[in-house]
Amino acid sequence: MKAPARKFWTRAEAREGEGGWIVALDDRPLRTPLGVPFAAPWRAVAEAAAAEWEAQSEAPDPQTMPVTRTVNTAIDRAGPEYDVVADMIAAYGESDLLCYRAPGPGSLVARQAEGWDPLLAWAEGTLGARLICGEGVVPVSQPPEALAALSAAVRRRGSFELTALHDLVVLSGALVLGRAVAEGAVAAEDAWRLSRIDEDFQAERWGEDAEAAAAAERRRGDFLFARRFLSLLSQ
Repeated sequence: MKAPARKFWTRAEAREGEGGWIVALDDRPLRTPLGVPFAAPWRAVAEAAAAEWEAQSEAPDPQTMPVTRTVNTAIDRAGPEYDVVADMIAAYGESDLLCYRAPGPGSLVARQAEGWDPLLAWAEGTLGARLICGEGVVPVSQPPEALAALSAAVRRRGSFELTALHDLVVLSGALVLGRAVAEGAVAAEDAWRLSRIDEDFQAERWGEDAEAAAAAERRRGDFLFARRFLSLLSQ
């Protein structure tokens, strides 16, 4: 999103409009970067976006407007390029983080199994996707029927939901984990911790790199926001 260089509005509010709920800056309807009307089917989404615009100072900062940014992406990209985005997300099932297990040490192997096995069981029972695990980084060929089931689960989401799911999957590296968060099968904070088992184990053994930790914290914030955005769609 390209924010205006200076604040030109005095009031931002959510209103019912053409195509759903819109955001009006004074009486001027907001548009996406591609010039499409900024509209969502959910009042809660429009109200959250309006609150972001209302809170801006004289120098608007797009980084403080994640709801607006996500809606823009859903309208400008996930909608018109739905198949491309859905295929990209579904492809993570071919190399899902949860299926790549460490050959050792035993404590890490046990930690991965304790955290990840229940999620793979959930994927099999709920999504109909039985995935195979391997050791190390050697590629694992997943059953075509499992990949088809995961792809179908992705495509059950509309463009707004798909946008949030994209971030859940890409940030964690795990399609199963992202789907579990989206379905409410695991809390977002717990899911983020599970996606970081390998990194946290290495940090415990060798110490934490400050720069890497800061980058991970930023990704964690984006991951948690994606789940919060999905919660707006259920209101």
